[in-house]
Amino acid sequence: MKADEFYTDEELVAAIKEDKDLNKPISFIYQHHSGKLSSFLINYGASEQQAQDVFQETVVAFIDIVKKDRYRPDAKIGTFLTAVAKNIWFNEIKKNERSAFREKQFEKGRGEIEEDVSQQIQEREMKQQMRSLLKQMDEPCQKILLLFYYEELSIKEIVHHLPYENEQVVRNKKSKCLQHLTGLVKNHPLMEALANEKK
Repeated sequence: MKADEFYTDEELVAAIKEDKDLNKPISFIYQHHSGKLSSFLINYGASEQQAQDVFQETVVAFIDIVKKDRYRPDAKIGTFLTAVAKNIWFNEIKKNERSAFREKQFEKGRGEIEEDVSQQIQEREMKQQMRSLLKQMDEPCQKILLLFYYEELSIKEIVHHLPYENEQVVRNKKSKCLQHLTGLVKNHPLMEALANEKK
């Protein structure tokens, strides 16, 4: 994906707020941050597919935060995106650990992941945004994302709730749903929904 323009951090935020052509700033984010963030996540144990999924979620969350005027330029956008991605990935790790605990029936000691106030806001903003987006998606995507984000079920647990053959099928379907999610952000409908919510 090749970006047509170069943006400073201030210009990127302004372009997203302007909301005239989100494809350009989103393409810029992918071109300049996806590689570094994917490598970062893989270093923390994510597979390439998981890293791609988390990056897509991160872009969606970042755009929503900017559109709601919740972004504060206290750090560079690359640093901010890394914090959001790290938070999303660590939450996924915690879900998997909770699943393992229930299956093995014994408490598994693990260090708690410290979350500062900004990370908590990022997670809440992403869930609020996804609620409005779900209404525009097909039923299978709605079910998978509801179970994953709101019921906080792991991929393994979702297999038992939906008619899919195995974890890989669910993982692939979730990835496609996330791609659809990113496409909705690019095409603007989400922004109208968010504006209505704030009225």
